Amino acid sequence: MQKKWDTRVMVEIAVAAALALILGMLRIYRMPYGGSVTLEMVPLFVVALRHGVAAGIWSGFILGILNLFLDPYIIHPVQMIMDYPLPFAALGLAGMFPNKPMLGLVVGTTCRYIIHVLSGAIFFSAYAPEGMNPWIYSLGYNASYIVPNGIIAIVIIGLLLQTPLLKGGKDRGAAKDE
Repeated sequence: MQKKWDTRVMVEIAVAAALALILGMLRIYRMPYGGSVTLEMVPLFVVALRHGVAAGIWSGFILGILNLFLDPYIIHPVQMIMDYPLPFAALGLAGMFPNKPMLGLVVGTTCRYIIHVLSGAIFFSAYAPEGMNPWIYSLGYNASYIVPNGIIAIVIIGLLLQTPLLKGGKDRGAAKDE
């Protein structure tokens, strides 16, 4: 049976989404047709590893909705879902691996990548250079910013795993009520 969320967990979800939004605005590099190298995945991964899949999915979903409101680029309703809430919610899948957090980060990042590749190939094939397969273009374009994001997140989470915030896996760093 799944533990009910208390106020602290719900606040962590909201704070992680807000922090991810801010970190997403501090771009290391911005791609010409969307996508950036940022630190935005880190807080979402922290929530997923501390509180599990559902909390991670919700924090990512909230970030996706906030991004949609602040910087939308919509050409189709399905594309909107595939570019905003769905890929960030997929990062929450890292919570399936609280005892193998690096595997969780790879799974979450890979799921985000797959969703963006599908969206790119289906909805943005016109951006592919003439004569280039849109699937190959989407694979390369999306890898150019998601792979660095994943590497950055893995390095930072690796460092955080040495702190009480994440040491020992799920929900270990939280202050306990006495």
